[in-house]
Amino acid sequence: MKHLLDTDWAIDHFHRVERVVRRLEQFSPEGLGLSVIPLAELYEGGFNSTDPVGNERVLQGFLAGISVVGVDEEICRIFGRERGRLRREGRRIADFDLMIAATCLHHSLVILTNNRRHFEVVEGLEIIAV
Repeated sequence: MKHLLDTDWAIDHFHRVERVVRRLEQFSPEGLGLSVIPLAELYEGGFNSTDPVGNERVLQGFLAGISVVGVDEEICRIFGRERGRLRREGRRIADFDLMIAATCLHHSLVILTNNRRHFEVVEGLEIIAV
């Protein structure tokens, strides 16, 4: 696994946004991952839609080709270190985004996101955006 999807890329994939679908097909042979954080956000969106059953079925199909990555103590350690550094520098990032970034740092993964500005404050994080 080399890449970790942010929530927005997964949603774009579900909506068949061509540029995201093509990039995911390109990166798929190297392995794609999804943190439990965006997974929870995707479940929330599905359960609060007009077709929760259908959306959960689509999500489960999507997950068949994706490695779900959990949060462990080392990821929490990286999160704490980075959050403290950003606070000292007077910069902020949403906690969920920072946890996703910490997951990438821990596993040496590239984040696939359209929200570059959410992640570019994290030192050492490689970002691919479309």
